Amino acid sequence: MRPNWFLALRVPAAGWFEQRVGAPPEGFRLFRGADLHITLAFLGGCSEEQALRAWRLNGCCALGPVPVTLGEVVPMGNPRRYSALSVLLRRGRNPVEKAIGLCRDRWLEAAEARPDKRPPKAHTTIARPQRRATPEVRQRGLEWAAGLELGGVDLVLDELVLYTWADDRAERLFKRVEGRKLES
Repeated sequence: MRPNWFLALRVPAAGWFEQRVGAPPEGFRLFRGADLHITLAFLGGCSEEQALRAWRLNGCCALGPVPVTLGEVVPMGNPRRYSALSVLLRRGRNPVEKAIGLCRDRWLEAAEARPDKRPPKAHTTIARPQRRATPEVRQRGLEWAAGLELGGVDLVLDELVLYTWADDRAERLFKRVEGRKLES
């Protein structure tokens, strides 16, 4: 099976993640701070060559550093059987979603990846339920998410990164392959 590739904004975790996000209920996998990101284009299981071809277009969105404020934690995916608990952006959401809208199709085409017709949604996943999580486990996850106090966390998103799967996914989920600082 080919690893997935994606272009994303790195979400800095220092100073808030470990302090504000405790362990989720049993049946969930909490992301590590080093794995936090906002996906701009999910390339899927393309080859490294295809992913790098998309990466070379990384200046297309003309996005500079984005000051953001975190907001609420919401379920993502199928409303009946969500696949992730993610933090939405309260402030800074519009420029990030605009960048997704401007660049995603070009990146996907360059990587020969499947088109993504969903509207852009600026979010960072912090936890995922196990695939076989029962409705009760998922409900406990929603209750845990509702109790998180992340609103008001201010960050600056200032790095675009090409990620793929980490070599040892028990240690960390994603590996940074290329990156560049966003310039004003």
